[in-house]
Amino acid sequence: MTPAAFRKAALSLPGAVEGEHMGHADFRANGRIFATLGYPEIGHAMVKLSPDEQELLVAGAPETFSPVPGGWGKGGATRVLLKSADTAAVKGGLKRAYDAVMAKKRPRPRKSS
Repeated sequence: MTPAAFRKAALSLPGAVEGEHMGHADFRANGRIFATLGYPEIGHAMVKLSPDEQELLVAGAPETFSPVPGGWGKGGATRVLLKSADTAAVKGGLKRAYDAVMAKKRPRPRKSS
């Protein structure tokens, strides 16, 4: 899978938009990030899953999916090595991450000072 194909898959989800977070692309829906692209470097992505969903993806394709190091990974943030990624598996992960943020209450807008 290419970075362009990951971007296209993320943006194909209803209401998904691309933004930027800490110098790399992020994908949001319902005001929340569900995936990122290009971190920690080009050729990688991240999908925000539940720990159980992460465990299933990692077990099924450990050459492609791995927990993000540290606390974020323990919470389900899952790194994707795009060059070895199966398109269907990545699209499934994106959909689960998207569904999770859509199920949450939309965050309130920040007040300007």
